[in-house]
Amino acid sequence: MVGALLRDESPTTLSECRQAIDRVDAALATLLERRAALAGIVQRIKPVGGFAGRDLARERAVVARMAQRAPTLGETRLAPIMNAVIEAGLHLAEERGADRPPA
Repeated sequence: MVGALLRDESPTTLSECRQAIDRVDAALATLLERRAALAGIVQRIKPVGGFAGRDLARERAVVARMAQRAPTLGETRLAPIMNAVIEAGLHLAEERGADRPPA
């Protein structure tokens, strides 16, 4: 799925543009679901989970690495996006009770 999205395409109509965006959105949804699942595992493993266990230095490093792959967006635009992704994962982990290791 991701490979097909990385190919360069040049839609020429509004419909083609929207179809291309829909394909990217579908891939993003799949990747975000996977990321949230992995983040849930991290929350169970970490000694301090949830929002209290956030590693802001790691989060900044993640954004910096992403900015290398998406230089047009850059760190300034990617930071709030990743903050939202991280917080959504933390909320999900809390809802599932995954923020603490099993006793």
